[in-house]
Amino acid sequence: MRVAFFGTPRWAVPVLQALDRHHQVVLVVTQPDKPQGRGLRPAPSPVAQYAEARGLPLLKPKRLKGNEAFVQAFREAAPEVAVTAAYGKILPKEVLEVPPYGFLNLHPSLLPKYRGPAPVPWALIRGEKETGVAIMKTEEGLDTGPLYAVWRTEIGPEEDAQALAERLRDKGIELLLWVLQNLPHLTPTPQEGEASYAPLLTKEEGRIRFEDPAEAIFNRHRGVQPWPGSYFFHRGKRVKVLRMRPEPGKGEPGVVQGVDREGVLVGVGEGLIRLLEVQPEGRRPMPAADWARGYGVVPGTRLG
Repeated sequence: MRVAFFGTPRWAVPVLQALDRHHQVVLVVTQPDKPQGRGLRPAPSPVAQYAEARGLPLLKPKRLKGNEAFVQAFREAAPEVAVTAAYGKILPKEVLEVPPYGFLNLHPSLLPKYRGPAPVPWALIRGEKETGVAIMKTEEGLDTGPLYAVWRTEIGPEEDAQALAERLRDKGIELLLWVLQNLPHLTPTPQEGEASYAPLLTKEEGRIRFEDPAEAIFNRHRGVQPWPGSYFFHRGKRVKVLRMRPEPGKGEPGVVQGVDREGVLVGVGEGLIRLLEVQPEGRRPMPAADWARGYGVVPGTRLG
């Protein structure tokens, strides 16, 4: 099929690659270049880099609504269908109406649960045991469209947001290719069940809440990988937690209960967490035990 693709981050590149292999990509649409690195020089998105390397037609509109030049260029590309994967902008009606078969969205959740831009992190933060990926027909509402295909899976006990998002994306690519192959004969079904919203993460979501139960702290840690990551403050400096695990026991929330070769045991609302690897502000990652020795952290030290 003649396919237009709308996407932006690295996560979306394999979706574009699959479409490029199996269909005719007539247009790629991505977010404008953004400042990156120490010099804050404008840099193209990962999707833009792939499109440029492959010589695919590429547009980077700053806005879509009311953008007559973009809509005209989109029409001239003559896509039969469009696919979105983490594009990052709301699609207005005048854009949705261009392809005869409309827009398909690869969304990594069991819609209508976790509509919005960050479904995988919030499924982990909220302790879900099951999730999935859906191929949805896009409407004007936020992830409200009917579904062409859904795949369910259990969440691994150690799986973090990055690993889970990639696993769901890869299965979503399989579903997407199947839907495109059979699209003329498929009728999407309305979403059923209670809806929930998954907003973009903020830096504050990574702060360790020592008053929470150990399981909730570990779930949050998994959900905020790779950004913003887990952290706490010690002596006014941010300390990132790269690896941790929940353990049985009890202790006052935020107070160090023990330090040994394996790490630093900290009391929480219920149970304990063991810090295994940390990264103090301005330093390289290190075993939590080494950090404790170097920074005078002993049983009774209060973190946070």
